Amino acid sequence: MNVDAIESEVVEPMVKRLEPYMAGVKEPRLKNYYVLIFPGGGTIGVRPLDPSKIDELGKVVNEEITAGFPDLNVFAQQGNLFGGFGDGRNIEVRLQSSDFDALLEAARKAQDVIIEKMPGAQVQSFQDLELSEPELRLVPDDRRISESGWNRANVATVVRALGDGIWVGEHFDGERRLDMILRAQGWDSPDALAAVPVATPTGGVVPLGELVTIEPTVSSTGLRRVDGRRTIGINVVAPPGTSLQQAMEKLQTEVDPALRPLLPPDGGIRYAGDAGSLETALADMRVNISLALLVLFLLMAALFRSAKDSLLVMLTVPLASLGGVLGIRLLNMFTPQTLDMLTMVGFIILLGAAVNNAILLVESTRSAERGGMDRRSAVRHALEERTRPIFATSLGQLAGLLPMIIVPGPGAALYRGLGTVIAGGMLVNTVFMLVLLPALLRLGEPASEESTARSAGRALEEGA
Repeated sequence: MNVDAIESEVVEPMVKRLEPYMAGVKEPRLKNYYVLIFPGGGTIGVRPLDPSKIDELGKVVNEEITAGFPDLNVFAQQGNLFGGFGDGRNIEVRLQSSDFDALLEAARKAQDVIIEKMPGAQVQSFQDLELSEPELRLVPDDRRISESGWNRANVATVVRALGDGIWVGEHFDGERRLDMILRAQGWDSPDALAAVPVATPTGGVVPLGELVTIEPTVSSTGLRRVDGRRTIGINVVAPPGTSLQQAMEKLQTEVDPALRPLLPPDGGIRYAGDAGSLETALADMRVNISLALLVLFLLMAALFRSAKDSLLVMLTVPLASLGGVLGIRLLNMFTPQTLDMLTMVGFIILLGAAVNNAILLVESTRSAERGGMDRRSAVRHALEERTRPIFATSLGQLAGLLPMIIVPGPGAALYRGLGTVIAGGMLVNTVFMLVLLPALLRLGEPASEESTARSAGRALEEGA
């Protein structure tokens, strides 16, 4: 279908359906919309005047605005604040095989299987699964090619030059490097392509039709290869309330076994999209967090001039991380929150925030010891001196983060996970730090100090 046909048969009816919503006759009223069309498809974007009605608008788009068009595949998603679509829960299921016809048939059935196994998921193929586009298939004649002194690779190079062209090198004009593309004169029919003369090493000048058989046929809208294998990608957006990890587990444990029998013998399944990006991001984040912890440990060891004190401060990090996890768990009891990239960034921010109070407590204890106090008295002095500032700092951070967690509105879901991680981590870390860290600071306390403290306690009791 060309652009004119799409505009007259699809876009114009959609615009008429949108008019009552723009005028406010129907709800939800629209703030604006846009339509972008191109050969083979298009995009329509709509925005409600009231952002809280975005879910209601999604239902209207699916069931009314885009409904009833024959041979039209519609894929609706909510855009995020920073552009793009979805919320980091897009998974591309890549089906691969050298048998393209069998691969198309498997992809058609795969969409139904995914919808059945994952109710509520949005499923769409990245390319048309119907054989509706004209195609010229060139079948090489290996015997004739060999007689001409060529091989299949040579013929493939010539065919590319007769099509979009082949890259032959770069030209540097003193400022820029420009690609040089070799492209032959155009042709307008299969017969004209077959009659193109090509010069061969031993066979002289022969028409291309003597080296290949040109078969007009129909195929899909495009041919895609990943790692050299023919590939059809099916995009899956996890159902609402399902995290990317949960969706991946369901695909691998329930969907994958059902898809394998549908593929040809050489078929395979790979996963990409946000799933692949998440794996890469998690691997990078593990390295970055490990490096951050190492640098933090070495920096504090240099400042305290004690690896032991630095380690005591670092022990507060697991407590803070536990608080962040508990915060996400608690939030999920009220509203779905996935472990997206911003939420994971919250754990990194938490590393720096969690050690601040511990540094104050350790430094105050050591300073009191250097002033002549025994270990027990120094810890008590540090608690008396630093408890109020620690609570003031932690409660101030919590109060500042609460609006990000509980106040709804555009973009709230984007930052809610980050705020919850930091708030939960700081709350748990503060409570446990004031109990655990003083006990750890008293490790290695001389026995004489402890016995003196007990004797003083018994004397006070006897005197009472």
